[in-house]
Amino acid sequence: MLRLWRMIRATGRIAEPTPPRTASAPSAPRAPLGGSVQIRHVDAGSCNGCEVEIGAAFGPVYDAERYGARLVASPRHADALLVTGVVTRNMAEPLRRTYAAVPAPKRVVAVGDCARNCGVFAGAYGVAGAVGDIVPVDAEVPGCPPRPEAIVEAVRELTGR
Repeated sequence: MLRLWRMIRATGRIAEPTPPRTASAPSAPRAPLGGSVQIRHVDAGSCNGCEVEIGAAFGPVYDAERYGARLVASPRHADALLVTGVVTRNMAEPLRRTYAAVPAPKRVVAVGDCARNCGVFAGAYGVAGAVGDIVPVDAEVPGCPPRPEAIVEAVRELTGR
């Protein structure tokens, strides 16, 4: 056990370095919320590809929490919504209610091509529309699925860090 502890201590923290801010970064929200931002993730009807990347973005490698963002379970505790997938007919009203439950000032980030413009599901019978058709969107993260670095960049824009 002591040998393992020494090995962990000698290795130190292993994480990706802070990505540089780029001109092709995701569209920025109105103004950063600043400080610590609590984020509620909403799956409005995705294929779970974006969820895997969100898990990677908040995991130990990319560590989005080091920029002051944290995933929370209740929209009443959240400052922002991270919405993935096309909005299905069954999820349109729950998304509106979740948005209404978030206290002001609130931000919405549409993650992935499906959330931005319905992606490959455009025109499908069970699709109510993109996230921007249901609730106001402040920032978008492109990609199918988006890279964890792009999600972290959107989180950095929210926190202002």
